[in-house]
Amino acid sequence: MIEPVVRCAWVGNRPEDDLMVRYHDDEWGVPEHDDLRLFELLTLEGAQAGLSWETILRRREGYRRAFEGWDIARIAAYGPADAERLLADPGIIRNRAKIAATIGNAQAALAVQREFGSLDAYVWGFVGGKPILNRFESMSNLPASTQVSAAMSKDMLRRGFKFVGPTIMYAFMQATGLTNDHTVSCFRYGG
Repeated sequence: MIEPVVRCAWVGNRPEDDLMVRYHDDEWGVPEHDDLRLFELLTLEGAQAGLSWETILRRREGYRRAFEGWDIARIAAYGPADAERLLADPGIIRNRAKIAATIGNAQAALAVQREFGSLDAYVWGFVGGKPILNRFESMSNLPASTQVSAAMSKDMLRRGFKFVGPTIMYAFMQATGLTNDHTVSCFRYGG
């Protein structure tokens, strides 16, 4: 008999969870070093505030289209007409503050790239360039934030980023593989 694949509990096990399964199996906790993908995940984590991750994943392609493939310099140059276009786009979360934050975050990301050489070098600097490998037995053991996510949040806020509180930054760390929070029983756990 074939043993069932064990995944982190947040994935779910309904047939309609395929999107979440693919995200969990292929992306979540995998170290990401591409600036555009890091910016995408930073934006999506901020967009999730008050919503479910599944809601955001279902709109991911809409975000990619609306924000022109996450071209950071192009987004940083968006003006009022672009913001209005985005507010009318049903493919994304049409929240004025979150859209303004994405534009402002692109401007802040450009400044980080100038200072550190890349967004990658900046965010990975918070974990010494290598993923934090946790050993959580269950999802109930996972923290909502950590000292590292709080330090990252504080520094990013100082640099003008928005929607980057400690909890959002911890979710960002999990999504980008800065921390590996797959439970030890999950087939994706790397310990």
